Parts: sequence; C-alpha cells; structure tokens
Amino acid sequence: MPHNPPAASFLDITGDVCPMTYVKTKIALEDLAPGEVLAVLLRGTEPLRNVTQSCTLDGHTVLRQDSGEDGCTRILIRRGTDD
Repeated sequence: MPHNPPAASFLDITGDVCPMTYVKTKIALEDLAPGEVLAVLLRGTEPLRNVTQSCTLDGHTVLRQDSGEDGCTRILIRRGTDD
C-alpha cells in the first residue's frame, strides 16, 4: 500500500448534497497550499463521483478513497499547483 501524506485539513460533507459537496470541497482546497492534502468524508455515490471527477478536472489529485460499511467514503485529495 503506497504511503500517503497526512491531511492538512479535514472536511465532513456527509450531510450535504450535490452541488454543495463540491463547492465546499473546492473552498477547502483553496485554503490549502499547493501540494497539501485534504481529507474529505462524504456519503453516497453521487457526491463521490462528482467530487472526485471535479477535483481531477480542476487539477487536483485524488490519492485514495476508502469506503465504509456505513455508506460513507473518506477520500484524500492533494491540491494541485496554481499553474
């Protein structure tokens, strides 16, 4: 299993629905320096798909995603550079 850096920040969006899930994730990523990692906890397949796809399109890297039996998924996202 590859080593992942510790998260600089944590965001719980389990109570939110799309599109707010990505809006809150985007704002949290903007508060980080390029290269820092954000841990996001979300619930459901639609938020998971939307957040991971939107992050990738915006130049960030999804490092890992771990799904729990409770329907929640924890993802680690490395903020991309501002280039």
